[in-house]
Amino acid sequence: MTTTDPRDLIANQSMSRLQWAVVALTIALNALDGFDVLSISFASPGIAQEWGIDRAALGIVLSMELIGMALGSVFLGGVADKIGRRPTILGCLVVMAVGMVMATTVRGLIDLSIWRIVTGLGIGGMLAAINAVAAEFSNTRRRDLSVSLMSIGYPVGAVLGGLVAAQLLRGNDWRTVFYFGASVTALLIPVVYFVIPESVHWLTRKQPAGALERINGAQRRMGHATVNALPEV
Repeated sequence: MTTTDPRDLIANQSMSRLQWAVVALTIALNALDGFDVLSISFASPGIAQEWGIDRAALGIVLSMELIGMALGSVFLGGVADKIGRRPTILGCLVVMAVGMVMATTVRGLIDLSIWRIVTGLGIGGMLAAINAVAAEFSNTRRRDLSVSLMSIGYPVGAVLGGLVAAQLLRGNDWRTVFYFGASVTALLIPVVYFVIPESVHWLTRKQPAGALERINGAQRRMGHATVNALPEV
C-alpha cells in the first residue's frame, strides 16, 4: 500500500479493462438518452391518430421533455456532486424507466407532458453524471478520447433508436416505443450497479464514511495500487 493520491494512480497508469468498460457504459447510457429524447417523436404519429388530434398539438409535449432535461442537468447534476456519481446514475435510470412506463398509461396531453418532464429530469441528470464518470475513470492520456466517445452515444442512440422504432411500430401501437425504452433502461440498472464503482475522484474529494475502503476496493478492481491514507481535503 502507498500514500500516493489515488487520483494520481488513475491519471498516470494505463487504463484497465474495467475503466474501458465504464467508458463503454457511459456511451450506452448516453445512447439511451438519445433514444428516450426522440421516443415521443417516434410515437407522435400514432398518438395523434389514436387521440384524433393534430400532430402540431403535440409540439408542447416535445418541449416539456427539454424543460425537464434542463432542470435535471442543473439540479441533479448538483446531486451527483453531493451523493456520488453511481447513486445518481442509478436514480436517474429509475426515474427514466418510470417516466417511460407511465407515458403508456396517459389519456391526454397534460398527463403525457407531465411524464415527459419526469423522463427529461432523469435524462438531464444522467448527462451531467456520465460526463463526470467518463472523465474521472480515464487516465490523463485517454481522458479527451473517453469524453469524446461518451458524447457520440447520444446521436448513435437517436439514429439506432429510429431504426428500432420503425420496426416496433410495424403492427404495434405507439406504446411499444415507450415499452422498449423502459425495458432497456431497466436492464441497464443492474449492469450499472455491478460494473461501475463509485468514482475514486469523488470519494477522495468528499471523503464520506468508509471512503478509504471503497477507494481501495475500486483500485483493486481497476488493477491499481491501494493506498493506506487519504490526502487532506
